[in-house]
Amino acid sequence: MESFVYLGSKVTKDGGTTQDVAQRIQKANGAFVQLYPVWRNNKVSTRTKLRIFRSNVKAVLLYGSEAWKVTKITTSKLQVFVNRCLRRILNIHWPEVISNEELWRRAEEIEISTQIKRRKWNWIVHTLRKGQDTIEREVMDWNPQGQWKTGRPKQTWRRSVHNEALREGKSWNEVKQLARNRIRWRRFVDALCP
Repeated sequence: MESFVYLGSKVTKDGGTTQDVAQRIQKANGAFVQLYPVWRNNKVSTRTKLRIFRSNVKAVLLYGSEAWKVTKITTSKLQVFVNRCLRRILNIHWPEVISNEELWRRAEEIEISTQIKRRKWNWIVHTLRKGQDTIEREVMDWNPQGQWKTGRPKQTWRRSVHNEALREGKSWNEVKQLARNRIRWRRFVDALCP
């Protein structure tokens, strides 16, 4: 089987996220289009519109993002979609031109890559705090055996997690120790996702 849908996420043979991200954007766009009457309504405040956007559109867009192998291309696609929605909600049309940073400031948003990273690390700590005998916890330490194909190693979700931790000077064992202390964990995630 080339691909299948499991719990709303598209799982492909190669383990990539490209098709799942495309499907998420499509579903989020459908949710956004259904809410056009809200976006056009002048009686609804901008603050309320942004709250509706976060709860009804962005929740659909980022569903399952904790397990995505994030690349610059997928992040860019997601950010373009969010920016387009925010411009429509805030009623910013050409010839008015503002930078993306100004758009995010007006909408009180942060970059999508930071949001995905924060969601991923929140999911990791949730998993690490489970009992030792749970399957989710065992998978975090699982080391598949076998030989890699020749060539450059593929960037995997697990490697991205290890690399992000190493950038903050933490090994995987240190990350597992940090998960036990909520205050130190919050500091660690805040340093990872400024």
